Amino acid sequence: MKKICYWAPCLDKVGTYKAVINSALSLSKYSKKSFKVYIINACGEWDDNKIFFTKNNIKIINLNYSYFNYLPKVGYLSSRFSYSLIFILSIIPLFKFLKKNKPDFFIGHLLTALPIFLFNFFDFKTKFILRISGFPKLNFLRKNFWKKFSKKIFRITCPSEDLKKQIIDKNIFTKNKLLFLPDPIIDMNKFRHQLVQQKEKEIKSQNEYFLAVGRLTKQKNFIYLIDEFNSFLKDYPENNLLIFGEGEQRKKLEKKIESLNLNKKVLLMGFNNNIYSYMKKAKAFILSSLWEDPGFVIIEAALSNLFVISSDCNNGPNEFLLNGKAGLLYPSNRKKKLSETLNIFKKMNQNQISSMKLIAKKNCCKYTLFRHHIFLKKILNSS
Repeated sequence: MKKICYWAPCLDKVGTYKAVINSALSLSKYSKKSFKVYIINACGEWDDNKIFFTKNNIKIINLNYSYFNYLPKVGYLSSRFSYSLIFILSIIPLFKFLKKNKPDFFIGHLLTALPIFLFNFFDFKTKFILRISGFPKLNFLRKNFWKKFSKKIFRITCPSEDLKKQIIDKNIFTKNKLLFLPDPIIDMNKFRHQLVQQKEKEIKSQNEYFLAVGRLTKQKNFIYLIDEFNSFLKDYPENNLLIFGEGEQRKKLEKKIESLNLNKKVLLMGFNNNIYSYMKKAKAFILSSLWEDPGFVIIEAALSNLFVISSDCNNGPNEFLLNGKAGLLYPSNRKKKLSETLNIFKKMNQNQISSMKLIAKKNCCKYTLFRHHIFLKKILNSS
């Protein structure tokens, strides 16, 4: 039985956090005892999942004492400080773990500079897999760091073909080391359970509404979305916009909504762990992000039979929507382009909408836990 270790010191419970849990779960659930799955708990970031991991035969490795709750997490400088502290305090414990336990594979999602550094200066009997997600800033330091230490990296996986191509074009890694590995976004059992459990919610005076979901951060570009939706309302004033999520830009968004007198038209709904009833009633899902890869919510929306309107940002929405065959795309962050696309959507007939929704729903299949397991198993069994 091969031992697989995941390394991902997450500061927040968003994309990567969910991807790591689902990836570990897919191996544990479908591997038929071929793999023993471990998640390294660097600073207590996985403490809330201990019962879940135990129930699903995933072993948690406590690398250090739990100081996660004391770390600052909001803001660029605060998160850099926290990651630097985790790096420093994890060097010796992680070295000792790798030396003693000798896992067969070590999959690094976040703070990957630390394991890359250790693998290059010490001869561990472990194969290192680098996971590249999101929209990595390939500055001079990162590019040369990866290139210098690439020989000790067994495989590099990317959640989209688009990102994989970009990395290949940078000529950092040997081409045959780069592989496409879609994120394990959809747990069909959990999805069915949430559909059954979630009661229909009455949404007062929201007969016509669009839906947006994500952390209230610069990446999600909700300021732009609100401006564009305001323009769209001039032609279709009966519509509304619901934005689900929390984050550091909440006050900024509230001021924007207030300044445009949209308090009754654009609603900040806060965080909700299960929004499928809202997806069922919405006219369409809007993704306004500056970058995604391809984004958990866009796939969950498509699976829920919700029409998708998305920016053509790097690296995944365009790929997931098949260049506009499975939803509407607009030029990212361009003035008037989203409002124009919303106008196009309102003029589409039901047959067009249904056809595109069906294509998007079929494309969700590659993002299930089972398909992820198949992709990852091939990588782990390759020489």
